[in-house]
Amino acid sequence: MILCSTASWVAPAAYGATATKDASTAETAHPVAGAPAKSTKRAKAPQSINAGAAEEMRVRGRRETHAAQTIVTMKTFANAVPGTSVMKALEQVPGVMFATDDAQGLDPSGTQLMMHGFDQTQIGFTLDGVPLGETGYRNYNGLNVYQAASSENISQIEVSQAAGALSMPSTNSLGGGIEIRTRDPSHKAGGYISQTFGSYNMFHTFIRADSGDLTPSGTRFFVSYMRNDGDKWKGYGDQFVQQVNAKFLQPIGENSSVSVFFDWSNLAQYAYQAESLEMINKLGSRVDYYYPDYHSAYLAAQGVYSHHENLVSDAKDVSWYTGTTAETDYLGGLNLHLQMTDNLRWNTVIYGHGEKSATEWSDPYLASPGTGAPLSEIVKMPQIERFGLTSNVEYDIDKHHMRAGVWYENNKYISNMYGYDDPVWAPGVQPNPYRSWKNPFAELWGQTYNTNTFVGFIEDSWRPVDSLILHAGFKSMLSTTRVSATGNTPSYTGTDQLAGGVGLTAEDAFLPHFSAEWHFLTYNSLFFDVSKNMRSYPESGYHLAASPFAVSQEAFDNARSSIKPEKDWVYSVGWRFNHPIVSASVIGYHVDFSNRLQASVTGSSIDPVTTVMNVGGVTMNGVDAGVTVRPIKGLSIFNSISYNHSTYDNNLNQVGTIYPIKGKKVIDYPQLMYKTSATYEYRHASVHLDVNYVGRRPLSYLNDTSVPGYWLATLGAKYDFGDLWHLKGLTASFNINNLFNTTYVSMMGGQGGSPMSGDYQTLLMGAPRMFFGTISTGF
Repeated sequence: MILCSTASWVAPAAYGATATKDASTAETAHPVAGAPAKSTKRAKAPQSINAGAAEEMRVRGRRETHAAQTIVTMKTFANAVPGTSVMKALEQVPGVMFATDDAQGLDPSGTQLMMHGFDQTQIGFTLDGVPLGETGYRNYNGLNVYQAASSENISQIEVSQAAGALSMPSTNSLGGGIEIRTRDPSHKAGGYISQTFGSYNMFHTFIRADSGDLTPSGTRFFVSYMRNDGDKWKGYGDQFVQQVNAKFLQPIGENSSVSVFFDWSNLAQYAYQAESLEMINKLGSRVDYYYPDYHSAYLAAQGVYSHHENLVSDAKDVSWYTGTTAETDYLGGLNLHLQMTDNLRWNTVIYGHGEKSATEWSDPYLASPGTGAPLSEIVKMPQIERFGLTSNVEYDIDKHHMRAGVWYENNKYISNMYGYDDPVWAPGVQPNPYRSWKNPFAELWGQTYNTNTFVGFIEDSWRPVDSLILHAGFKSMLSTTRVSATGNTPSYTGTDQLAGGVGLTAEDAFLPHFSAEWHFLTYNSLFFDVSKNMRSYPESGYHLAASPFAVSQEAFDNARSSIKPEKDWVYSVGWRFNHPIVSASVIGYHVDFSNRLQASVTGSSIDPVTTVMNVGGVTMNGVDAGVTVRPIKGLSIFNSISYNHSTYDNNLNQVGTIYPIKGKKVIDYPQLMYKTSATYEYRHASVHLDVNYVGRRPLSYLNDTSVPGYWLATLGAKYDFGDLWHLKGLTASFNINNLFNTTYVSMMGGQGGSPMSGDYQTLLMGAPRMFFGTISTGF
């Protein structure tokens, strides 16, 4: 049996009214990208993707597996600065924290998404059914969504905070799932252009062309190009990204279709330097790399400091010349949706993804042996090659909706790091951080991973009466990873042998999911959701993250018998009230987490000594409550509050040393968050104000250091001039991010991990107040 749940969060004002749909209409409200129309003569699609054509955000449940789900659609994206990562649109969702060091959330090393105490490596992500893997920094089995699709091409995001859907192709959905869908090609020929200018020389250009129907059957395609660039708000350098998206759609008969998609992205970005609490207090919040001042970096590597670096305990760890990332991704595949009979449907996705990147840091601790310069360049050059297939069938009979499917993926991840000589300083010498990397003086370390994943699921939804929906199902997961060691410099790694020629398998034949929902008294509903989840073993470069493979052979052998995959049981229960004037919801959740892997880090941030720890059990308890009021036409006011209490269940015994972390709060996530927003629309004009409060967050496992809470506000206004000449939906908008110019720590723990006790250089500051203006139109 399967619950056909329609539980809702309360929609923030800027996101539109809350809507509820029953199981029979839940999916037709927002068809999956590539899904066919009911007829080849269906209603015309919007002529452009401007705000006037945008959909509103709804918060509701999803029939297959979720008792609570947030639906974020195009109107939310239209309120944000164009080019902003669609993940930033989730920061107004109760229980979600999105942190970024740049205004648009595009820095691959400077963004962090957390939801109900889980970070983004523990949340499943898909794009049009294609798994995106663990979308955090140093991704090894996927890519970030903004590198896969331009925000203007996104039609909606479905956020499930209880547990990821059984059908979701993911091996890390411990704390929920995020399913992203792109727009289909329009039935009418035309296009869309948007141009944005902003603070710090930011500009964003987007252009999309739709072919319209090329045949009576509805054959059509679109192609789009996006370019985003802007200077860093501190230090030197820019953050550039460009992207091409294309989709071809061929309807088959009345209720079937096949679509082919291709996405290419290329980025080249100067990073922001991480800071510690000590650095912020003594040197300020605008500490950054020396680049392009090679002379000062050269002297600092020799111990001669010119920027007060000697005020902190490790002056050399402040003295980096530069840090950059260059990355290219290719993603392509096919979506097939076939209506076999009136009651039987078959859906298949075939995909492939390739990535090459180079992440570079200057290292003031490691001299260049070939030139004698007191610093060198460390360059990590990971590659990803993965191919996969998902396939499922859906069958309706009587009051049941049944579904079963499989997912297979092979992923090859190459993780190598090299050392390169820097030149001896002389007037005019300025090493280029994007230079062609040839002839390294050493392969500092190298590992190659190969992972085969197989997942199968079966589920059933049953509606015994119109007001009650029941759901039950389970999935089975088998994921095997083998790693080989391909390079090692013992003087750098501190070991004679990296983990290699070994493997681990994460498997569980029964990961169940149960839920139910009851609608009563017209506007009310109650629901619950229970699930068991597992994460496969994570992969990483040597000592860079909490991976059991990213260690020495000796450390792996010693820990192998005790290594277990992360698992949890997630329970949630809630009430929802939906009325045209007032909407409200309260949702409580409890999580029993076992075998949680986390990384404790010491040493310099350029060469961290990372210890992978099984911290045992974690217990989470939390509640999200919100209310939306629509007192008059065009005005909507939203408020929500979220409380989370997550603690470690066990003390940590590490090489005979007992660390008393039992009862300590889980790092990085706040106990308290408050969100409010107001939107007013009058005729062709609209204005919105969003305000978030993020509470204090623990930095160390022993909770003896923490990061202060902060308030953050965003203001935006828009005017739609309508159709002028050949321009359709000409729109002008203006946004102010960080309205009150708050100085705050955004991301923490993402660049290497968190300390067991005390301070560490793993904090990234949030962007200051910035202004943006946009003109957009369809044609």
